[in-house]
Amino acid sequence: MARIKNIELPNEKHVVIGLTAIYGIGRNLAKTICENAKVDPAKKCKDLTNEEIIALRNEIDKETVEGDLRREVQMNIKNKMEINCYQGVRHKKGLPVHGQRTSRNARTRKGKGKVVANKKKVGK
Repeated sequence: MARIKNIELPNEKHVVIGLTAIYGIGRNLAKTICENAKVDPAKKCKDLTNEEIIALRNEIDKETVEGDLRREVQMNIKNKMEINCYQGVRHKKGLPVHGQRTSRNARTRKGKGKVVANKKKVGK
């Protein structure tokens, strides 16, 4: 079982797909890492040798991933909130940050719908 950056790579998946389990590594970066480490991307994670795992670790150490990347992203958000820029204000209010509409969607950011008192339909 391959373990890189305290993440266990899924055994039954190809190396390229398995590397995407690490925060900050997508498909393109995974392909580049495999090429630089001279590891066959189509190989299953369970079939990796110790030398290949070490080569992958050395390549991944050159990138900003996992804890460092998470910390960096949180610091960027915190900085925007402190300087009261538009995105920071949206983060504070718990609203979508990237210009999405909020009138009919955005339930992921806004949470469950709030009940408004005395909002019954008037029947004739």
